[in-house]
Amino acid sequence: MSAFPASPRVLRGALVSVGIEQPVPAVVPFQYNPASVTRKLETTGGSGGPTANRFVGAPVETITLDISLDATDGHERGDPITKEMGILPWLSALETMIYPSAARMLVNGVLAATGTIEILPAAGNLQLLVWSWFRVVPIAVGSFSITEEAYDPQLRPIRARVSLGLRVLSYDDLSVTHPGFSVFLAHHLAKEALAKAGLAQVIGGAQ
Repeated sequence: MSAFPASPRVLRGALVSVGIEQPVPAVVPFQYNPASVTRKLETTGGSGGPTANRFVGAPVETITLDISLDATDGHERGDPITKEMGILPWLSALETMIYPSAARMLVNGVLAATGTIEILPAAGNLQLLVWSWFRVVPIAVGSFSITEEAYDPQLRPIRARVSLGLRVLSYDDLSVTHPGFSVFLAHHLAKEALAKAGLAQVIGGAQ
């Protein structure tokens, strides 16, 4: 699945995880960009009557996409990790983004067993979908399914498809002090700037 030599270098999308106990962000770039991304936006205002065009917040946006993983390129490069484990490292990197920290769960278990604390759900990391430099949004993973399509003789997966259902977290979902609040606000401002640039282009072309 190597690219044609004359093809332009394309920026790869990625999922990014940032946590309090993880000062260095975990970046999982897509091995191959999905062929399509489906985005659905539902307004928060009414569709008629007194609430027409009165939006109480940002629209609720959901994103669905499929990520393809394949060990072919790694084998062609002679990558030792791919040779030993296939695409398991890629799958694990994606899967652990929706797991709590194992270390935190162990610590909480010990503290709970000694009566030190009451167990609360582990705080999740800030998850980001990076789809070009001007589209970076905080997300929550709503659905995650893996279809393993091929294996090596040791049953290590060498080709798979990961289907993701994501919900964009807006400033309506996050507190002002949450880092995701600023990320979404920057996304909103960038969208307005792009809209103004597009409108200016249309008006200029009409003259």
